[in-house]
Amino acid sequence: MKRIGIVTGASSGMGRDFLRTLPDNVEVDEIWAISRDEKTIKEASKGMNIKVVPLAYDLSEEKSIKEIQKKLEKEKPVIKILINAAGYGKFEKTTKVSYEDNIGMVKLNCEGLTSMCLITIPFMKKGSKIINFASVAAFQPVPYINIYAATKAYVLSFSRSLNKELKTDGIQVMAICPYWTKTKFFDRAVTKNIIVKKYVAMYNSIDNVNRAWRDLRKGKDVSQFGFKARAQVKLCKILPHSLVMSVWLKQQKLK
Repeated sequence: MKRIGIVTGASSGMGRDFLRTLPDNVEVDEIWAISRDEKTIKEASKGMNIKVVPLAYDLSEEKSIKEIQKKLEKEKPVIKILINAAGYGKFEKTTKVSYEDNIGMVKLNCEGLTSMCLITIPFMKKGSKIINFASVAAFQPVPYINIYAATKAYVLSFSRSLNKELKTDGIQVMAICPYWTKTKFFDRAVTKNIIVKKYVAMYNSIDNVNRAWRDLRKGKDVSQFGFKARAQVKLCKILPHSLVMSVWLKQQKLK
């Protein structure tokens, strides 16, 4: 039976780095790489010594999920790992972001991710893994990055709970919670109105990915890279969120 890995958001950023490092960390026969554009998937997988199947789907659309589900039911592979890296955010006052983008974040970051878990778990066996993309923003409410942060709080809660539920099946679920990381995420997130004026730290994508692989092997349900990222999360757990939000607004010179 064919063993596969699935990576969403595979064409750039951390999704791309997960795609390219997957064969060194999980034994699979082929990888299904999902993104909205087939050309960028092919570019991302160029030179890899494993079969990569490019699948151009928009995971915020129900029809895309149904088509992937049909492909799984037809081929009946064993899914060794699912990496849900697809997602986006917007840095702006919520009421200034378009309705389509606000709801789009919920559809992709929450619904798309959850749907991918639900349709792939039936094809997993003992030892299979799921990595879901949350964020350091999942640990606190973030004004002006409001809906994005809220979607990542959902992903964190969903992933940790799912990990407990699937433990008896031998399936591990881990949420990766990156801090500010140099990727094309910012190309879509940043608007003409510069909201984020101060980045406490800016990490590299591959460092987050390598840490995630190590944490996955250790059986962790949450992965974080960087001292400043971990320190911020600890503070967010003990400080009132009203204070945390006030500090954020002051730091970014926002009202």
